[in-house]
Amino acid sequence: MTSRAKPLRKDAQRNRDLLVDAARKLFAAHGLTVALEEISRTAGVSIGTLYNHFPNRADLVDAVFADRVETVARIAEHALAMPDAWAGLVHFLERICELQAADRGYNELVSRRVPQATPTEGHARGFELMQRIVERAKDSGALRPDFTMADVAFLTWATARTVEATGSVRPDLWRRNLGIMLDGLRSSAAHPLTEAPIGQDELRRAMTGDCG
Repeated sequence: MTSRAKPLRKDAQRNRDLLVDAARKLFAAHGLTVALEEISRTAGVSIGTLYNHFPNRADLVDAVFADRVETVARIAEHALAMPDAWAGLVHFLERICELQAADRGYNELVSRRVPQATPTEGHARGFELMQRIVERAKDSGALRPDFTMADVAFLTWATARTVEATGSVRPDLWRRNLGIMLDGLRSSAAHPLTEAPIGQDELRRAMTGDCG
């Protein structure tokens, strides 16, 4: 028999909701490195209360962006339902980049996950849907055959840096950058690449800053 988590008391649930709401707003405006003390102060609770609910920053980040996991899954499902596989891939990437451009915290999250954060069932589902989008586009002949799932990271990194550099000057300039990259993904424009695709362990180390 699976044990269910004990529901929080009303006051405890209220404090948790206040913390998540405060963190969501501060992350969106200032990024993921906002001081936890500032988050607790904005929420109107003590730092001890914050740690009681979220023992580390990664737990708080996961709580704040839990709804984004579902959003990404819905975007992926819509992309897979589109008749044209290439259009589905473009739709998915454009919608993800729009989420990045609208929220500094999410922009940082997709380009470099918090090291302590652990994949959830929702993340696994999202990854599986993304794989299907990519493989479907390859099978259609539209997407270059040497594109890998790890290469998706390069697209999100490029968008993240473009948003950081130009967001305050030209908020939508990332769309031009993405358009150029998408043209390079078309099979009709593909040329042999001199570098092998990045491995999963290399990708993990790159995203977490683990050089060991």
